[in-house]
Amino acid sequence: MARIIGGIGTSHVPTIGVAYDKGKQNDPAWAPLFDGYKPVAKWLADKQPDVLLMFYNDHANSFFFDCYPTFALGVSPTHDFADEGAGPRPLPPIAGHPELAAHMVDCLVNDEFDLTVFQERPLDHGINSPLGLLWPHDGGWPGALIPFEINVLQYPLPTAARCYKLGQAIRRAIESFPEDLKVVVVGTGGLSHQVHGERSGFNDESWDMTFLDLIVNDPEALARMKHADYIRRGGAEGVEVIMWLAMRGALGGAIQEMHRNYYLATSTAMAVTIYEAAEAKEVAA
Repeated sequence: MARIIGGIGTSHVPTIGVAYDKGKQNDPAWAPLFDGYKPVAKWLADKQPDVLLMFYNDHANSFFFDCYPTFALGVSPTHDFADEGAGPRPLPPIAGHPELAAHMVDCLVNDEFDLTVFQERPLDHGINSPLGLLWPHDGGWPGALIPFEINVLQYPLPTAARCYKLGQAIRRAIESFPEDLKVVVVGTGGLSHQVHGERSGFNDESWDMTFLDLIVNDPEALARMKHADYIRRGGAEGVEVIMWLAMRGALGGAIQEMHRNYYLATSTAMAVTIYEAAEAKEVAA
């Protein structure tokens, strides 16, 4: 039986990937961010998951505003990465897991989640910005990827409660898959930021800390929040943290935070976290 062995929350700011590709890991302005990902990479190396299921939003690279799905699940045997205008990043394609992905589609539709199913759509910085920091990839990636797109760009957005329930349904789907697979669920986006309008450049560190505490201890409180609440507290683009609710729903009951790194040096508050079931004792170094 497939099982979820833990979760990761991560920002997907495009400049993370740019800084990585330019070798700025030891640059004083970037080292606090990259150092925060090292325990996550070690945790993944120790756990050796077969599949990363990543919740992300496409930034109008593969899906456009004339047809932007609320929920879309990728079932391709291989996933490429998008050229977002500056040339493709130096990342190799990554294998998908079509069998598990197709099983999830069937289970979710029967669980009353209507999905778009996609193939051969390149994945933009919503996935590839953090992915290179999570898994080594010289010569290929150590596991497979299932991308799950969530609309946080074009209103109406799915509610936080709907994303949380989606994660719970995904847990049921994964646990009903007969193959023995270890899966890590990854929620991407945020934290607080706004990139346009009168509040351009807005951040709220206090809200970010509250959110990171609630995602562990009271995700139902986050699920009850409206989009306007998220925007008021975390900025217009900060609403994308509802994708973390899908990850949290997939983790099930009580969890504990094994690692947290928070860095605010640009227009977006950037964070990376690790979660395991509450009974887990080992803490990432």
